[in-house]
Amino acid sequence: MDLLYKVIGTPLGWIMWLCYQLTTSYGFSLFLFTLITRAAMFPMTLKQQKSTAKMTMLRPQMEQLQKKYENNKEKLNEETMKLYQKEGYNPMSGCLPLLIQMPILFGLIDVIYRPLKHILRLPADIITEVEQIVLDMGLVPALSGLNHAQIKAIQAINENVTPFIEIGQDNIDKILSLNMNFFGINLGLTPEYSMFTDIFTGGGFNPLLLVPILSGLSALASSLITMRTSAASTEGQAGGGTMKGMMLIMPIFSLMIAFSVPAGVGIYWFYSNVIAIAQSLLLNKFYNPKEMAEKAQKEFEERQERERQERIEAKKLAKQAVKEARTGKDSKGSKDSKEPSEAIVIDEKALTQKELNRRKLAEARRRDAERYGEEYVEVTDEDLK
Repeated sequence: MDLLYKVIGTPLGWIMWLCYQLTTSYGFSLFLFTLITRAAMFPMTLKQQKSTAKMTMLRPQMEQLQKKYENNKEKLNEETMKLYQKEGYNPMSGCLPLLIQMPILFGLIDVIYRPLKHILRLPADIITEVEQIVLDMGLVPALSGLNHAQIKAIQAINENVTPFIEIGQDNIDKILSLNMNFFGINLGLTPEYSMFTDIFTGGGFNPLLLVPILSGLSALASSLITMRTSAASTEGQAGGGTMKGMMLIMPIFSLMIAFSVPAGVGIYWFYSNVIAIAQSLLLNKFYNPKEMAEKAQKEFEERQERERQERIEAKKLAKQAVKEARTGKDSKGSKDSKEPSEAIVIDEKALTQKELNRRKLAEARRRDAERYGEEYVEVTDEDLK
């Protein structure tokens, strides 16, 4: 896992460093960093959205196959794969972006949690020493404290530099130069539940509470938008209710976790949620699964009706063609002294109206050619217009 953090986190760390050089503010650099990384992952998000929309468009045909091969699972799987191949749909294409994004998320976490490494570029041995001091001071848990020990160290050094004298004044000055304040909120501090009670006991409202609140509300908004836009793709599917339940529970977890990590992490989640909402609204303007599902359903029903009418018409034409072939009448109704040169073999269900017309015209031309000694000319699409 540490190797994954280093491999993915290192290039992302340089992006974060550049963002801080441009803004000289930890809060603004987080926003710029989130915007850049989200933009880089946008092609994968777009691919996932297209896959979801494509799946909803295929649902009417899949439901028809499920009904037709209800008692033959093997045939159902075979026909489903044929449908996917015909429509150019890969069922794994929706999962691939998620698989690619997972290691990127690990790298993002590494960048957010380790500003001493990625923003200040302190030597590795100095960072290790700083983290150990933080652990010895009991400022973070021994088991998982290294996840955000660097942010805690920044907070501790700003309050009292004495425990960190051993790392050298130059390194202390660099850490003190890191601007963690963002609209009056110190992003190195961790929100606490007790801040709620302070409001009612005369302590006043602590702006730090805004971070977990915004993080939770933005996560809820993102989940609601996702639920609304993906309703068409999950409707009727097994586990659809469970998925909706998880989407509502996740914002609660986001709110709770935001009270256990420095505010800088919470503000990053807020930025990420807001950008995710904007992306969802934008993508659903062009690839709305629900609208595309409704359109596909309508087109599917219209195609079924059109095919039904074509089969009825084809059946009529087939009967007429067979009757003419048997009686030897030409297209004008005159009796031919010779039998037709070729028997017309017609599969009434398989032939389309156009093909029936083609065969009917071809037979009439053959009879005329035999009667008048002319050269037979093949029927073309232009003749059928």
